[in-house]
Amino acid sequence: MAETKKFYQLTIPERLERLKSDSRLEESDMKAFSGETGLTNDIADHMIENAIGVFSLPIGIAQNFRINGKALQIPMVIEEPSVVAAASNGARLVALSGGFEADSDEPRMIGQLQLVHIPDLEQAKTNVLARKEQILKMVAEVDPVLVSLGGGPVDLQVRLFPQTPAGPMMILHLILDVRDAMGANAINTALEKISPYITEITGGAVRLRILSNLADLRLARARCRIHPNCLTMKDFSGEEVLDRIVEAAAFAEVDPYRAVTHNKGIMNGIDAVVIATGNDWRAVEAGAHAWASRDGVIRPLSHWTKDSEGCLCGSIELPLAAGIVGGATRVHPGARAALKLMNVSSSKELAQIMASVGLAQNLAALRALSTEGIQKGHMILHARQVAMAAGATGEKIEQLAAELVQSGTIRIDRAKEILKNL
Repeated sequence: MAETKKFYQLTIPERLERLKSDSRLEESDMKAFSGETGLTNDIADHMIENAIGVFSLPIGIAQNFRINGKALQIPMVIEEPSVVAAASNGARLVALSGGFEADSDEPRMIGQLQLVHIPDLEQAKTNVLARKEQILKMVAEVDPVLVSLGGGPVDLQVRLFPQTPAGPMMILHLILDVRDAMGANAINTALEKISPYITEITGGAVRLRILSNLADLRLARARCRIHPNCLTMKDFSGEEVLDRIVEAAAFAEVDPYRAVTHNKGIMNGIDAVVIATGNDWRAVEAGAHAWASRDGVIRPLSHWTKDSEGCLCGSIELPLAAGIVGGATRVHPGARAALKLMNVSSSKELAQIMASVGLAQNLAALRALSTEGIQKGHMILHARQVAMAAGATGEKIEQLAAELVQSGTIRIDRAKEILKNL
């Protein structure tokens, strides 16, 4: 019997066919992934202003993920070489030891309402808190469907800023459980609804009414534990690789210059899933980096240690405000197919997947960086882009890329020189 090819060894049509056979995806989903019936000009024109067309990015499938006992193939949209391969490799290492465990908080988001020109800050605070239940009832009436699904208003908090560059301010925090949505529209609508009443009871003037992207009430976490035998490489024992990963992670713990790059690598994986599912990657990025800097100095989002039994233990925690309903998640055909491929049942589950991908990405990067170096694998993939930039097409792309790697000089001028002789 012929050996089954690995996913990366297949052609694009073969990969799509395997995806279809391994999942509940239909032919229409395959066409959305391939671009045949993806985002159209008509849809784009209704999504943003002044649309002139669509801009495509590659979508790949990360393999080998097992999260909370569930095997997953994870769609990732990204232009950078080696990210999908790294995520798949990191997930493979974790799967050898049982996979990821992940959890996430309830999908609670914060809406901020700014008030200025308040005659008496303390009295205004007292007035608001005395009417908290009434205000929350007003919010609940804005979206009864959300309430029926188990969501809706959770709390109302008051923050006073007696001194700011623009004078005294009072900021209300409306905490809303947004269920399976990202939540921006629900929160902004609720803030608009209560603004006139807040003005009346405080004597102030309402200014900003907007969601906060520091979603620190909506954290997602992932963990893994890897036996050193699973980390063995050609020139390194598993124990040596483990120690090197811990040392590399410690570098990020103490140095903000390294921590920024460490976290950027994590976000390579997370952002790619956020984009694939039609979510707001700018919001996720902003929240993640703010969370990493919450004590005044940027810290790594992930942590790696060696436990008493000699195993590598990794963990990650960060805000992840991503939804599976509303916005582009329902409008973009590719985003719909991506969610369907993962069979995601809630926004909490999607956040857990994203956190796991970030941890897998980080593991693969630290393993490569601390042993053979990041360039060995990355530059092989980068060589293909250089080959295409030099003008190579068809089979010559792989030929030229191979020669560039062999020469050890992966530059556009060298690529053009070699291409003349192919």
